[in-house]
Amino acid sequence: MSMNVTTIGFTKTTAENFFGRIKAAGVKRVLDVRLHNTSQLAGFAKSDDLAYFLKTICGAGYVHEPLLAPTEELMTAFKKEKGDWDVFRNDFMSLMVERQVQNHFKPEAFDSSCLLCSEDKPHHCHRTLVCDYLNGKWGGKLSVRHL
Repeated sequence: MSMNVTTIGFTKTTAENFFGRIKAAGVKRVLDVRLHNTSQLAGFAKSDDLAYFLKTICGAGYVHEPLLAPTEELMTAFKKEKGDWDVFRNDFMSLMVERQVQNHFKPEAFDSSCLLCSEDKPHHCHRTLVCDYLNGKWGGKLSVRHL
């Protein structure tokens, strides 16, 4: 049985567009896969505000899952130091292996959930890598759609 999971980023969009996409997709729970979820730069996506907006606007829950986030060192090397995507991808995949993230969750927990990160596009974002990794461990049980 396939579990429907979506992913979304909050940058380069309006709150109306962001919450509208989540609501239209029928998301029941947002899994925040950012390491830091309280940055002033996050605007409407700061943890406490986000939980309120998701519940009020979309009827969705909110959970912060730092186990699915890169380390500070990985993010610094990739973002601030303009690191290579392939290096970041390999290092992050190794981190998920080390953390054995597939043993901390069940595929069913991802059904009707949406992985949240900051990147507007999923191409060079770790939320896509999380889905790829878990699908590899769980035999492709996640049906992933990027909002």
